[in-house]
Amino acid sequence: MRLRFNIILFLVFVSVSLAFAQLKQYQAVKKESFITYKLTHPLHEIEATSKESYCAINADAAKKEIKNVMVQVDVTSFNSGNSNRDSHAMETVDAISYPDSRFTSTSVYQEGDSLKIHGKLTFHGVTKDIYIAAVAKWSEKKLIVNGNFDISLTAFKVPRPSLLLIPVEDTLRFTLMQVFNL
Repeated sequence: MRLRFNIILFLVFVSVSLAFAQLKQYQAVKKESFITYKLTHPLHEIEATSKESYCAINADAAKKEIKNVMVQVDVTSFNSGNSNRDSHAMETVDAISYPDSRFTSTSVYQEGDSLKIHGKLTFHGVTKDIYIAAVAKWSEKKLIVNGNFDISLTAFKVPRPSLLLIPVEDTLRFTLMQVFNL
């Protein structure tokens, strides 16, 4: 009887171990990855890009499934091509007090290549639930994830900058591409 119990326990342990054996952590390749934000004013649009984000995923490459995501970016790493504008943006988001933005997924839903990533974004010292729509392109050696999401400046307690007394739109739009070597 005891031998039979030990055999069953061993088989359960092996089954569980095999089920999780394919899950592996991957880090995005910085040289190939980026995050861009777009801020809109009635007179013009501002775009700034960071190639300095840190992104890690836990994924099963054999099943082509992403289980969870974590992204962190230094807000001072965004570059719009205009250093005066970037300095003003860093003042607006109080980059000295809140130097990093972080996203951690709480769930990842996948249908084919489409991803719906829900999680917590901490920006400007405020944490909110957000949703990222993304597409995952798997190949034998690479995974490329393209996604986008919007946030409200006022929801994250960021004052809306103005030009000629006209404030920018409240929506800050993000696009991202993260490339992983498998």
